[in-house]
Amino acid sequence: MLSLGKGDFPWKLPEWRRSRPPRRRRRCKGSDGAEGSGGKRGSPFPFKQAATASALVLAGDTIAQVSSRLKAARAGSDESSSLSSKEIASAVLFNHDWTRAIRMASYGFLLYGPGSYAWYQFLDRAFPGQTIANLSAKVILNQVVLGPCVIAVIFAWNNLWLGQISQLPKKYRNDALPTLLYGFRFWVPVSVLNFWVIPLQARVAFMSTCSVFWNFYLSSALSK
Repeated sequence: MLSLGKGDFPWKLPEWRRSRPPRRRRRCKGSDGAEGSGGKRGSPFPFKQAATASALVLAGDTIAQVSSRLKAARAGSDESSSLSSKEIASAVLFNHDWTRAIRMASYGFLLYGPGSYAWYQFLDRAFPGQTIANLSAKVILNQVVLGPCVIAVIFAWNNLWLGQISQLPKKYRNDALPTLLYGFRFWVPVSVLNFWVIPLQARVAFMSTCSVFWNFYLSSALSK
């Protein structure tokens, strides 16, 4: 008879393990729709927001250019009260400054779109929740931080394209503060609506849409 020793069999029984299906890795998405560290990361560049901002900045500049040509045509016309259809068509379709248009569109695509989207993400993380205190903080910071930054960057971008970077300090002294103060009257109510009603994914588009009117003013001021 075989000895069992300390109660063990002299051979090993086969180990039966319950087969388990492979675990699937969960993918978590952030508030901007990009996949988090658990899955494949999306592109770090917010192309959609950048393209939207570029198109709307270009629209504001186009309106400014057409308006300027119409005013010039009206001033040079014998009948200052009205323009012929030929003169209106000429002012709208011809003599467009495409270098200026590309300059403004590239600012929207490379700087304003990505920068403002990152800024709104930061504000949402720093001040979560729809409370009066958080809303007030976002609006105030938007005006005292983002507003001056946008004006400083677009002035620098414009002078860089024109080869007049040495004149930038003078441009800041003469035009930056009046532009900023004028912008407060427009952007404060727009910012309240943006942070209170508009979701994060649509904020750049909403602000860019509103900025068509602001870009009209900026483009007109920069061209002087």
